[in-house]
Amino acid sequence: MIKKCEHAGCTKAGSCRCPKTRDLREYWYFCPEHAAEYNKNWNYYAGMSADEIEEDWERQTFGSPLKDKDKANADEANYIKFLNDFINGRSAFDKIPKKTALPGPVMSALKVFDLPISASWREVGVRYRALAKKHHPDTATNKTAAATEFARISAAYDTLKKYFGKK
Repeated sequence: MIKKCEHAGCTKAGSCRCPKTRDLREYWYFCPEHAAEYNKNWNYYAGMSADEIEEDWERQTFGSPLKDKDKANADEANYIKFLNDFINGRSAFDKIPKKTALPGPVMSALKVFDLPISASWREVGVRYRALAKKHHPDTATNKTAAATEFARISAAYDTLKKYFGKK
């Protein structure tokens, strides 16, 4: 249903709605020309003090304020501590001693598996199964080379098993 423009003396269709109040529950219906004029002059904050404007802005931005001021102050203090720790904590993190180099046999075993020094026990197990399947003497065509390679893989696996504390 098309309404008539609510501006006095206008006979055009009121196809644009414009707010009557701040709660935005009631509207005027104006033609585009009168809607543009009304919106250009309408001030959402008209009749409010500076404190009321700030309070309204904060409520719309952050939600209703906490009723318990002590809880709000404690939350603020915790948040500020978190930010300070986050910003300033980097230097403390940099002072943590780096992990010492891995023992030579462990490094050699990881090279056999072609794994980085950060490899987990799970990665070692996956890689061991793949290599053992590929180089097992029962499945390989060149039994002598396969037996040698399989022994090397098994020895590396035993070394890593001891390093990771597995039985």
